Amino acid sequence: MAISKNTRDFIDSLIDYYISEAPSYKQIAEEYVPEVESVADTAFGYIAGCVYSGFLQAYKNMQQTPSLEDIQEFNKILKDRAPLIKKAMVEDSYNPELRGLGKKRVNQ
Repeated sequence: MAISKNTRDFIDSLIDYYISEAPSYKQIAEEYVPEVESVADTAFGYIAGCVYSGFLQAYKNMQQTPSLEDIQEFNKILKDRAPLIKKAMVEDSYNPELRGLGKKRVNQ
């Protein structure tokens, strides 16, 4: 079973949202210095967890459980978009022109 187009679009929209909010998650992570070594990695972890939670909730809403293949596909989607998430944290702003860049890589 592969991730449905609707669920994939939902995941992409979640990632777009969290990219736009990445500086906020970086600010949250900064509150944990010196307990965390990398603010960017901590913020990325928050974002990845939020997107993963949304992915699982989408399946729960459909009364389904994601298969291993679905989870692997989700991980690939998130990994392909990870550079955009990290870039949004570094630049402290989100460039709308980058929206969808990760999706193009995933769909090739």
